[in-house]
Amino acid sequence: MSVLTLDMAKEMIEQAEHEALQVGVPMVISVVDEGGNFVACHRMDDALLVSVDIAQNKAWTSVALKMPTANLAEAGAPGAELYGINTTNSGRIVLFGGGIPLRAEGRIVGAVGVSGGSVQQDIQVAEAAVKAFERMVAKV
Repeated sequence: MSVLTLDMAKEMIEQAEHEALQVGVPMVISVVDEGGNFVACHRMDDALLVSVDIAQNKAWTSVALKMPTANLAEAGAPGAELYGINTTNSGRIVLFGGGIPLRAEGRIVGAVGVSGGSVQQDIQVAEAAVKAFERMVAKV
């Protein structure tokens, strides 16, 4: 059985949506498993349509590269070591914050991606989902 279940993804999304409501910005929250496969996605009322793809790609990027997407901003900047990485993988690589890997049992088991606000707001909402995941894993 996978460490990351649909029920867990739903709880993560609920906690992330609560945080987005506190921030006052409608967002899209996406959860993928360790293979980058879609688990769940939620678009709040009035969230930008473009945010659906961005949130899913942030989650995918985070699990594919085993790091938060925020870590790629500097490395992917012009002249930096990973400049141009965002053009690989059919353009799925996202270079700004809002994607965070989910860790359990000493390994990455999935990721969350959030889009709709500023980069800092997206990170804040994604962190709320990660905290919910960590609470659930700690109970097991």
